[in-house]
Amino acid sequence: MLTEARLIEAEGLDVLMQQIGQRALQAARSVSSANGQVKTDALKAAARELRANADRILAANAEDVADARRSGLAASFIDRLTLTPARLEALVNAVEDIADLPDPVGRVLVSWERPNGLKFERVATPLGVIGIIFESRPNVTADAGALCLKSGNAVILRGGSDSFRSSSAIIEALRTGIASAGLDPDVIQQVPTRDRGAVGAMLGGLNGAIDVIVPRGGKSLVARVQADARVPVFAHLEGLCHVFVDQAADLEMARSIVLNAKLRRTGVCGAAETLLIDRAVVDTHLNPILQDLAARGCEIRGDETVRSRFPAAVAATESDWSTEYLEPIISVKVVAGLAEAIEHIEHYGSHHTDCIITEDAAKADAFLSKVNSAIVLWNASTQFADGGEFGFGGEIGIATGKMHARGPVGVEQLCSFKYRIVGTGQIRP
Repeated sequence: MLTEARLIEAEGLDVLMQQIGQRALQAARSVSSANGQVKTDALKAAARELRANADRILAANAEDVADARRSGLAASFIDRLTLTPARLEALVNAVEDIADLPDPVGRVLVSWERPNGLKFERVATPLGVIGIIFESRPNVTADAGALCLKSGNAVILRGGSDSFRSSSAIIEALRTGIASAGLDPDVIQQVPTRDRGAVGAMLGGLNGAIDVIVPRGGKSLVARVQADARVPVFAHLEGLCHVFVDQAADLEMARSIVLNAKLRRTGVCGAAETLLIDRAVVDTHLNPILQDLAARGCEIRGDETVRSRFPAAVAATESDWSTEYLEPIISVKVVAGLAEAIEHIEHYGSHHTDCIITEDAAKADAFLSKVNSAIVLWNASTQFADGGEFGFGGEIGIATGKMHARGPVGVEQLCSFKYRIVGTGQIRP
């Protein structure tokens, strides 16, 4: 097999990318009509290959992590990059879970009959070829590949250069399993180069091959994709997630949820970054919650009221309210009730995931209806912002836009639809 450098030298990057696009188109046509059991069998085989190649995948990942450490990359970045045996097993389990999902293709979404006897059906169909541009997290490689195949789509994956070895090893195992089940392995392809010019080629649509682009990464990546893409985009913006502790919040519940929302894993997009506390419970709730966080090594950045009650907090700046830390850091603000909490979230948030903790059902209902985020929770951790936790088997991102897909993008969100109309000879007068 030619190395990436020799491939580009021999054919040129543009030619290479166009070839990838054409192979994806052909694979998409074949998998779009594949029997549901065939897709299930292919994913089960892919999962077996991932397990069989676990040592090789972990060794490739160890090289990526070592390079990242030598480059002085942030701890949160390295955490997202790192695969452990347990994380790899979770990755394989997710592929198996996706395999076991009902086939989303061909579902009759709605049907009706007109007075003239025409019968109408709206039926789920694959999107076609999906381009996914992501940073650092090798598990995205497996999740995205499995979700796209299950939904009858082909996918072109362009991961971050820092996870190139890990992603390559994962994709090789996936493709081997898919081929063994009789499907075209080109339903899952990786851009075989770290050259950033490949991103520009994908954003151009590869001469009509790509139907939709999904960016998954930092604000700068998403901004570039949204600015330069010539095909539709499922935007996955930063996870600037909030937890609001209402005056009717149970203290022990609030302590448990806030601790989990912030510190279960700080490097995921569902990690809470801002804590809002109702002024009415500052005396009872603020210090216990902040003491829990500080005891676990979390830095507190607070407003003036927070610092007056919790001297260990450092002063929050204006930029803190709009910062996705992805680190054990949280900004904390005291607000004058539900209305101010909602106003703060709508002004500073990224419309990703936000939570209210309260025993007041009316306030919870107001929060859930007025906060315009893709995911809103009542009395539950923001870390449930994950397709697997929704029962989707996995996700290729949390879409924060409002068109087509919103929230975790799973197999159903990777489908479009068409109309089937059955007549008995009707003509239009």
